[in-house]
Amino acid sequence: MTDKFMLSRRDLLKTSAAGAALGLASAAFPIHAARAAAATVGFIYVGPKDDYGYNQAHAEGAASLKGIEGISIVEEENVPETVDVQKTMESMINLDGASLIFPTSFGYFDPHMLAMCAKFPDVQFRHCGGMWNKDKHPMNAGSYFGYIGMGQYLNGVVAGHTTKSKKLGFVAAKPIPQVLLNINSFLLGARAVDPAITCQVIFTGEWSLAVKEAEATNALVDQGADVITCHVDSPKVVVETAAGRGAFVCGYHANQSPLAPEKYLTGAEWNWARVYKMFVDDLIAGKPLPNFTRGGLADGFVKMSPLGPAVGEATRKQFDATLAEMMKGGFSVIKGPLKSNKGAVVATEGQAFVETAIELESMDYLVEGVVGSTA
Repeated sequence: MTDKFMLSRRDLLKTSAAGAALGLASAAFPIHAARAAAATVGFIYVGPKDDYGYNQAHAEGAASLKGIEGISIVEEENVPETVDVQKTMESMINLDGASLIFPTSFGYFDPHMLAMCAKFPDVQFRHCGGMWNKDKHPMNAGSYFGYIGMGQYLNGVVAGHTTKSKKLGFVAAKPIPQVLLNINSFLLGARAVDPAITCQVIFTGEWSLAVKEAEATNALVDQGADVITCHVDSPKVVVETAAGRGAFVCGYHANQSPLAPEKYLTGAEWNWARVYKMFVDDLIAGKPLPNFTRGGLADGFVKMSPLGPAVGEATRKQFDATLAEMMKGGFSVIKGPLKSNKGAVVATEGQAFVETAIELESMDYLVEGVVGSTA
């Protein structure tokens, strides 16, 4: 389906008064309209599907479903975290007969997805992130995510072996719990190699803002960081800018090694194909869809990019050994004694939070050794 047609569908619903007068939405395009497919699944992306990052990872997951008999996929990219996403969801339901929708961006959840859940109680909505709560939110909603902090910890192990300055850099979008866990995991992975390593973080304030991402990357390199990673929607600018300045890079969301073949060390990637196949299998079987879905490396929800040519044998050995421990399950990134970079105790001696600990999804601190602030 072309972007032009996608836009016309959203524009049609924006003229809701005219549509209602003509009975258009309910008569011409009834909800759950008869279609060739047994089920239609919708995917909504905040950016382009070829961004070398967050949106591309989800689009690759959606693409993996297209050969499944009886399943029809509809997608729309570049949908902002505004009322526009409500129009997109509504059009997927009314025009395409979607019975399951994945609004993939953080800001789609509240109020936008929740409003659609109330309006269309027979449609299932699953949001990427940690925001669904069974005590507050409807049962036709839910969340899915992966323990990708494990991947950032492994990024940190490789970065810890690679850095000469003992200064790492992290370009981040917003100080939400998932981002903070990734920053902390990256630094702690590096400190498993050398406890003297620090990591400076710069928040851009936006999921995708190329100018600020380039400025932040340059600023980190100017201050001595020689290995850079990030948590923004598209790491492309960060990877290319860092490599262009001679720094090494660790990727995120998808494999960015083609952008900097000599400087790319490894990367924490999503494997959404595994997750979306689980949902679609349940949908086809007529089973209730889970409301809270999580998994890590051992579950195939996340994976690592191949190690790059600059990675030495000692690095590979520690990387492989750490990965093997993670694959057993129960790995703890946050373990005591550990303080925040403001001096507060976040884990006491002997205390550890395993990867599945729900407390990590409310993280509001940066650990000691991270240079930066959440405010």
